[in-house]
Amino acid sequence: MGSGTLYVVATPLGNLEDVTLRALRVLREVGLIAAEDTRRTRILLGRHGIGTPVTSYYDAVERERAPRLIAELLSGKSIALVSDAGTPGIADPGYHLVRGAVAAGVSVVPVPGPSAVAALISVAGVPAERFCFEGFLPARASARARRLAELAREPRAIVLLESGRRLAALLAAAAEALGPREAVIGRELTKRHEELLRGSLPELAARVRGTDAVRGEVTVVIAAQTAETATAPLEEAGVDERLRVRLAAGESVRDAAVAVARETGSGRRDVYQRALVLARARRARPC
Repeated sequence: MGSGTLYVVATPLGNLEDVTLRALRVLREVGLIAAEDTRRTRILLGRHGIGTPVTSYYDAVERERAPRLIAELLSGKSIALVSDAGTPGIADPGYHLVRGAVAAGVSVVPVPGPSAVAALISVAGVPAERFCFEGFLPARASARARRLAELAREPRAIVLLESGRRLAALLAAAAEALGPREAVIGRELTKRHEELLRGSLPELAARVRGTDAVRGEVTVVIAAQTAETATAPLEEAGVDERLRVRLAAGESVRDAAVAVARETGSGRRDVYQRALVLARARRARPC
């Protein structure tokens, strides 16, 4: 007997009608479904009258359970891998099982479908022809700020995932690091209370500041840099003039940069670099 097939199956983000006919057929025909959240998966299966056995396969047990599932594949059983919602392997469990199956010579077949990333980009209406997917940024403020500082020069659109309870902190940090780039937030995508929030990063940060009512996970698309956002924001916001006034009043480069970045919504890193240039120019001027 030959080995079975590992099917990587995309499932609905929320609306149970968003599932392909092929996905339903595969879920009926396989011998086992490995699911990130068995409760969510059983709701989908029940809606469509599918009685295939389900086993749990989530982050904390992925390394431990992958070898057992690969052994079942090698014995001839076909398995469908599904995540909580959307496409497995994209900020969801799946890497270890897919990699192990490939190494064992097992056929791995994608069954494409819903993806929060594609869904939000399709309706964002911001420059996103090319984008980088960052998934979840670090939860700790210092590590998150470092990663955003690294992304400050990223010219492509940036796609992020975040939990609702951390959204306000993410947007505040992104506005500080990336300046007034356009962004779109997708909440409860495909569900009854689906909501899209649009605006510049500083505007969106102000809208959600101090709120703790955002539930679940959200997807954020930050627009690609344009010629205007890449070169003009500091000048347009009057950053240089504000910095000159504060430096002339005796403020340190750091304090002046922090204050002006807050006033204008510009990225603190860019304002700080500009403040250094202006401070050096002041020191170089003859008395």
